[in-house]
Amino acid sequence: MNGKAPLVVVGDALLDRDLTGRAERLAPDAPVPVVDDYGERPRPGGAALTAYLAARDGREVTLVAGVGDDPASRELRRLLRPWVTLVPLPLTGPLPEKSRVLAEDRPVARLDRGDGRAREATDRAREAVRAASAVLVCDYGRGAADVLRDVLTARPPLLWDPHPRGGPPVPGTRLVVPAEKEALALAPDGAAPRRNLTAAAHGAAALVRHWGVAAVAVTLGARGALLSYGEHPLLVPAPAVHHGDSCGAGDRFAATAAGLLADGALVGEAVEAAVAAATGFVGAGGAGALPRPDAAPPPPADGDDPFALADRVRTAHGTVVAAGGCFDLLHAGHVGLLQAARGLGDCLVVCVNSDASVRRRKGAGRPVNPLADRVRVLRALACVDAVAVFDEDTPERLLAGLRPDVWVKGGDYAAADLPEAALLEEWGGQAVLLPYLDGRSSTGMLERAAEATR
Repeated sequence: MNGKAPLVVVGDALLDRDLTGRAERLAPDAPVPVVDDYGERPRPGGAALTAYLAARDGREVTLVAGVGDDPASRELRRLLRPWVTLVPLPLTGPLPEKSRVLAEDRPVARLDRGDGRAREATDRAREAVRAASAVLVCDYGRGAADVLRDVLTARPPLLWDPHPRGGPPVPGTRLVVPAEKEALALAPDGAAPRRNLTAAAHGAAALVRHWGVAAVAVTLGARGALLSYGEHPLLVPAPAVHHGDSCGAGDRFAATAAGLLADGALVGEAVEAAVAAATGFVGAGGAGALPRPDAAPPPPADGDDPFALADRVRTAHGTVVAAGGCFDLLHAGHVGLLQAARGLGDCLVVCVNSDASVRRRKGAGRPVNPLADRVRVLRALACVDAVAVFDEDTPERLLAGLRPDVWVKGGDYAAADLPEAALLEEWGGQAVLLPYLDGRSSTGMLERAAEATR
């Protein structure tokens, strides 16, 4: 057991495809780009993508969704089989498919087909929801949430990801996470169409009251998220702006927040970690950069050899994430950063400064906790798969051997302050900045402790 609570996802599954190629000329019969040498890559979409991302976090996931026996449904079943337990709801038609045509990783067109809707609930589906310790609903308006509404009303979910075509979340839901445009469209009093913080805050507060839910977090894209309990909102800014593919960022947000709520996190903590995870997800390339779902899941980590772990995950076509720091006095900011980092891939290796390295960086008297204690505490975290130690001032030599796909740093850094970023580019890796919780730091803790003894 990895200490992570299991999750049941209820919602509308889709099959997504990316058709990616080169575009170097226009068609002779129309001013449209010709996409040459394209390759096709299928992946789970809609509620199925959210479930898949939660499963990649190392969580046991059950997906209750409309899936039939048409070709798209069979393909989706194949993709999900290694990762997710599927409880299918009968469909009225073929599974919806959404295909993106991309040239040089830029969308050119989208092709949609399939109008299948969940027709009815089954006894197995009802029992899965009733027995769940944590439920996440992804309602795309294709019937799954509707046919199970009575069960969901009796047992309100932790998180509801709504869409304008779907129905309202059931009263008592702990957190609802509409995108900004969706929140403005769903607000009961016709919130102003202008997309600014005032309109988002007004709409979120109105939705908390109208729906009878505990909280609403409006996702704001590159600006982060705005969390409202019905009164004064909390703005959670994004730690960085990435101009990559944002496809799937909302699903990454929902999967992270729901998983942390299931693990016992507070709503504010879950939203902050979800903003960081979604930001890093976009920076790492979005849904299009995910490893193929039909590759075998990476084997469990033994926590002993970080290099062997990284090799195993890469062999299984997984994503290796590394994060670095001193981690002298472990605090909530560290934990939030490491949880968000783990959500970006299939294993997390923490690169920690040796005692001598910490002294050179922090001065005499540091570290407070010796290396053995710091490593032991880090290894005890469910989100940490392995720990590696470096003695230099910066971890470039360690990273060159580890070769992670994603390198995570926390705190107040700018791109120019990360010499590791250029190193990762040598093997196609990506450096990502994630925030600590505001006001949390080892130095601050020591200063407060010293003040309290005076």
